[in-house]
Amino acid sequence: MEDNVFRAIEQKKVSAQIIDQVKTLIASGKLKPGDALPPERELMKVFNVSRPTLREALNALSTMGFVKMAQRQRTRVRSLVPSNITEPLHRLLKEDMSTSLELIEARTIIERGNARLAARRATDADISRLERSLESMRHKLDNHESVTDDDAEFHIAIAEASHNKIQTHLMFSIYDLLKEKVGLCYVNDEAMEIFKQHQAIVNAIKAHDEELALNSMEEHLAYVESLLNRLISKETAATRP
Repeated sequence: MEDNVFRAIEQKKVSAQIIDQVKTLIASGKLKPGDALPPERELMKVFNVSRPTLREALNALSTMGFVKMAQRQRTRVRSLVPSNITEPLHRLLKEDMSTSLELIEARTIIERGNARLAARRATDADISRLERSLESMRHKLDNHESVTDDDAEFHIAIAEASHNKIQTHLMFSIYDLLKEKVGLCYVNDEAMEIFKQHQAIVNAIKAHDEELALNSMEEHLAYVESLLNRLISKETAATRP
C-alpha cells in the first residue's frame, strides 16, 4: 500500500456547520429573500450553541452576502443578486426617473414567466397567500393607507408561487429598487384599477389558466408603465425653465 493514502479527519467548526445549514436552506428555497431568521436566543437553543459561536456564523453569512444584519432588528435573508449590481441602479433611479421604465421592461419579461409558472405550479398555500395579500391591500385602500409594501409582497408572492428560486431572488431585488416608484401610481381611481388587475391575476392563477395569467399580468404591467410615463412627463415639464 502506498504511503499517505489516508488523511487525518478534520473536525468541522460548529459555526461552519451553522453556515452550511443556512446556506442549504436558502439554496433549497425554504429560506427566501426577506425572510427573518428566528431571534438569536431561539437560534442558540435550536443549534445548541453559545452566543459567540452563533454570532461568528451570522457574521460570516453576512460577509458572504447571504444575510443582512442590523442592530435591534432580526437578521434577514438577502437576495442573491449581487449588491454591486443593485446599488448603482438605486442611484440611477433617483437621478433619472425614466430608468424606471427600463426596469419595468425587464420586470415584464420576468413576471410574464412568473405568472405562467405560478398558474402551472401554485399550491393551495400559494393561492391562500395571494388572497391574503389582496385582502390586506383592499383593507388599506379602504382606509386610505399606503399599499406600496403590499404591492411588492403581491408580486414577490407570485414569484415564489412559480417555485423557481432564481426568479424569486430576481423579483426581490427588482422590487427593492422599484417599489417606491410603483407606490406613486396608487392615487385616486388608479389605485382601485390596479387592485382589480391584481384580482384578475390571482383568479387566473387559481384557475391554473397559464395563458390568462400571462395576459392578465401583461395588461397590468402595461397599465403601470403608462402611469409611470405620465408621471415622468409631469416631472419633466416641472423641471423645464
